[in-house]
Amino acid sequence: MTCYLRCFLCLFLCVKTIGASAQQYTLTGKVTEVKGNVVPFASVYVNTTTQGTSSNVDGQYKLSLPAGKIELLFTAVGYDDRKVTVVMKENTTLDIVLAPKIFTLNDVVIKVSTENRADEIIKKVIANRKTYLNEIDAFSCEVYTKAMQKLLNAPKKFFGRDVAVILDLDSNRQGVIYLSETESKLDFKQRDKIREVMISSKIAGDDNGFSFNKASDLSVNFYNNVLFEDKLSIRGFVSPVADNAFSYYKYKFLGTTEEDGRTISKIQVIPKRKNLPAFAGTIYIVNDSWRINALNLFVTKDNGIELIDTLTVQQKLIEVGDVYVPQSIQFSIAGKLFGFKFSGYVMGVYKNYNVNPTFNKNFFTNEILRIERSSNKRDPFYWEKNRSVPLTAEERENYQRKDSVTALKASQRYLDSVDHVKNRFNPGQILVTPYVHYRSYNKKSVTYDPIATSIFYNTVEGLGLKYSVNWRQGFEDGRYYTIKPEVRYGFANERFNANIKSKYLFDASRNGAIAVGFGSEVANLSSQKQTNLLRNTINALIFGKNPAKFYERRFFNVEASREFAPSFEFKISADYARRTALTNANLTSFRSEPNFTSNNPFAPDDENSLLFPQHKALVVSSTLAYTVAQRYITRPDGRFYIESDYPRIEVNYKRGLRGVFGSSVDYDFISVEIYQKKLHFGMFGKSSILIGAGKFLTSKSLNYPDWKHFRANQSMVFDPDDRNFQFLDFYIFNTTRQYFEAHFQHNFGSFFLSKIPLIKKLKLEEIIGSAYLSSPEKRNYNEFYFGIKRLNFRIHYGYAYDRDEMIKKGFKFSYGFNL
Repeated sequence: MTCYLRCFLCLFLCVKTIGASAQQYTLTGKVTEVKGNVVPFASVYVNTTTQGTSSNVDGQYKLSLPAGKIELLFTAVGYDDRKVTVVMKENTTLDIVLAPKIFTLNDVVIKVSTENRADEIIKKVIANRKTYLNEIDAFSCEVYTKAMQKLLNAPKKFFGRDVAVILDLDSNRQGVIYLSETESKLDFKQRDKIREVMISSKIAGDDNGFSFNKASDLSVNFYNNVLFEDKLSIRGFVSPVADNAFSYYKYKFLGTTEEDGRTISKIQVIPKRKNLPAFAGTIYIVNDSWRINALNLFVTKDNGIELIDTLTVQQKLIEVGDVYVPQSIQFSIAGKLFGFKFSGYVMGVYKNYNVNPTFNKNFFTNEILRIERSSNKRDPFYWEKNRSVPLTAEERENYQRKDSVTALKASQRYLDSVDHVKNRFNPGQILVTPYVHYRSYNKKSVTYDPIATSIFYNTVEGLGLKYSVNWRQGFEDGRYYTIKPEVRYGFANERFNANIKSKYLFDASRNGAIAVGFGSEVANLSSQKQTNLLRNTINALIFGKNPAKFYERRFFNVEASREFAPSFEFKISADYARRTALTNANLTSFRSEPNFTSNNPFAPDDENSLLFPQHKALVVSSTLAYTVAQRYITRPDGRFYIESDYPRIEVNYKRGLRGVFGSSVDYDFISVEIYQKKLHFGMFGKSSILIGAGKFLTSKSLNYPDWKHFRANQSMVFDPDDRNFQFLDFYIFNTTRQYFEAHFQHNFGSFFLSKIPLIKKLKLEEIIGSAYLSSPEKRNYNEFYFGIKRLNFRIHYGYAYDRDEMIKKGFKFSYGFNL
C-alpha cells in the first residue's frame, strides 16, 4: 500500500509540475518616460529571444508568459534599453519608465578635414549596404498587424450624401472609419519570395469581412537604394544609406551611447533641399559593424508624396544569431484631402523568428497571401488572449460599439433604415452622377445613368437620348449577376434601338463569368471606341467636327471567361449581328461653318455613300492572356491580383463563319500583344511599353467592322491610355492584312521640374512618349510627344510623321488616371 501511495504522490507531483510549467499568465503595464509621457510602440521582449510584443499608442502593453522567473527587455527608439526580471505566478501589472538615451560627443576628435563624424559613419554603412541587404537568405516568423484610420474632420456633404451617416461619424464628424487586426505566418526567401498565411482576422463591425492588412506590405528594407517606389510617388524616396545618398542628404552627428556593450551612434539625416525625394529624421547605427539599429524618419508633401501630407516610419531591429531582423515597425499618416482631415497608423510586431528555415522546392508560388476561411471566426476571448498589442480606449470603444450592433446591422430592419437615408433622391445629383438605389439586405442595387451623359448629339442621329439602368444581385460567396437594359433614340434619323446585356460571375475564385446580350444598338465603326458620347457632342457642336462614325447592328452575343490556372485567363465569345451602314441626318453646329464629313470615312465628301452593304456576320473569337510572375491573394471570397511588374502576353484569334445563319463573312485573324505597364528606373521614373503584331491568315470575305482597328485619336481631348496613337485617324488606316505596332511612354516623376523654383511646388510630372505603326495602309508611321501631368490631368505637345514627312502636330489634353 505504501508503495502504491508513493507512486501516486510522485505522479501527482509530476502532473502538478507539468501543469505549473504550462500555466500562462498575463503581464500588463504602461511604458512612460521620466516626465510621465507615454512611450508609444515600445518593444517588450523576453530577453535573448524574439518572443514579445509592442506597446500601443497610449504606451500600454500586454504579454502572455509562462510561470517562473523571466528577464524582460524594454526598448524604444531614442530611449535606453531596460532589463527587468519578473516572477510570474499570477497575472501581474508592471509599469516601466524609460530614460531618454544620452548621446555624448566626448569621443569626437577634431580633425583638419571637411568630413564630419556623421559622414564617416554613413560612408561605412554604405560600404556594407549590399552585404546587409542580402545577408538573410531566408526566415520564418509570426507577425501581428493592426491598422487604424480615423477622420478628424469631414464635410457635411459629399456628392450630395450625408458624410456622417455614410461613415458612421459622431456629431463633430469625427470617428474611426477602419480598425483591423491580423495574425499571420510569414515566410521569406531571397530573391523576394514571400508566402503569408493569415490565420486570424478581425475588422470592427464586420464579422464576415477579411482584413486588407498584409504583413508583407510592412516589409521595408532601408538598405535598398530606393523605397516606396511608385507607391507614394512615381520615383519613390532615396534611402539615407543609398549608394548615392550624399547627393540627397547631409548628416549631423548627435552623439553615441552604450547598449549591451555596443556603441550606438545617433545621426540626424537632413535633405539637402526641401523638395528632394528624401527622408528627414534620425537613424541609429551600430559602430564597428556599421549597420542600422533603429530609425525614425518621415517624408512630407514637400518631398513629393501624394494624397497624404506626412508619412512617418519607425523601425526597430533585433539581433537574431548573426543577423538583424525587424522587431517592430510603424507607419503613421496624416493629411487632408477634399475637405477630409484624417490620421492613422499601421503597425507590425514580429516574433518567433527562425532564420534558418528549410523550404521544399515548390513551397513558394505566386500566391503571396492566403487568408484562411475560418480566420474571421475568432471570438472576443481569443483576441483578448492572443492580441499582441493592447487596444487603446478609443479602439476598444470602437470595437464594442460596432461589434455590439453587428447582428443588428445584418438585420433587414437596420439595413432598410440605412438604405432609406442612402436612397434619398437628389435631383442635382442625378444630373451629373449616377443615382443608386440600394436594397442591402437582399444584396441588390439599381444604378440609373446621370442625365448629363445621356443626352448627346452627333451628325448621324442628331440630338439623341441614350439611357440605361443596371440591376445587380449579389450573393454571400462573391457571386453576382447584372442585367442592364438600354434604350437609345435619335431624333434626326428617327431610329429607336434597345438592348439588354447581362453578366453572371459564377466562380469568384477563378473569375469565371458568362455574359449574354441581344437587341440593337448604334455602335462606333471602330471596335476600340476611342471617343465617348459627351466628347463627340462637344466636338460636333462647339468645334464643328464629327470624327466619330457609326453603324447600326442588331445582335445576339455570348461570352464566357475563366482562369484555368493563376494568371492564365481564357475567354471565348460568339457574336451574331445584322450590320447596317448609316449616313448623316443632321449637320447642326454652333460654329457658322462646321467642318463636317460624311459618315463614310473613305468618302468624306459624299453624304450618300455607304461604307458597306447590309449583311449578317457570325464571328467567334478567343483570347488567351497570361501575366508573367503575377502575384495574387487568395481570399475565401475570391482571388485578387497584385499589379504586376512583368509583361502581360495576350494572344487573340478571330474567325468569321460564312454560311452559318446567313453569315457572309469568311476570314481568320490572329494577333499577339505584349504589354508591360511598369518598368521602374528609380529616381528617373517609370516607363510603359507595348509591342503588338497581327495578320489576317485568310480574308475571303469581310466588311469594315471586321478589320483590325487601332487605338487611334483625332480629338484634342482624349483618354490617357499609354497604348493610344495620338494623331492617327480613327478609321482610314486600319488594316485587312498584317501590322506591327509599338508604343513607349516614360514618366520622369518631376525629376527635372522639381529643381526649378516656384514650378516645383506644382508637383508636375514630365511625360515623353513615342509610337510606331507599319502596315500596308500606313508604312513607317511615327509619333513623338512630350508634356506634363498632375494627378489625373495631362497636357502634351506632339508630332506625327508619315515616313520622313511631318504630317501633324499640336497639343493634346487628357483626364483620367494612368501612367
